[in-house]
Amino acid sequence: MKGLVIVVTLAIFLVGLVLLGLSDTDISAVKITKIFYDGIEPRTESDEYVEIKNLGSEPVDLEGWVIKDISEGYPSLTFPAYILQPGKSIRVYTNEIHPEYGGFSFGSGKAVWNNSSPDTAVLYNAQGQEVSRKSY
Repeated sequence: MKGLVIVVTLAIFLVGLVLLGLSDTDISAVKITKIFYDGIEPRTESDEYVEIKNLGSEPVDLEGWVIKDISEGYPSLTFPAYILQPGKSIRVYTNEIHPEYGGFSFGSGKAVWNNSSPDTAVLYNAQGQEVSRKSY
């Protein structure tokens, strides 16, 4: 009887993930692939960016997902509704808008990523689960 309860509970959990669009494939397919931390723009380094790529075979809706510099605890960006297609990438810039890379920016007036000591970027899904992290 105990085994049946575990199986039923697991089945309900998995159905819930699928209904929420959070299958294991979706979660593990989206990765932070690059941090361009030493921008060319003097002082503000507005051209710094974090690149996020969908390495999976299914589109992923990033609405409610958050990217954050956890070394400092800020800045963070919560994504609006945006479908990241399989094999495609987006960039979140320090303070520039590039529509060809999704048009995302932290909107920071100063450099985000430390050039002299490592920082860590973390990506969370809409339920607050860590999906990817990258340090340099």
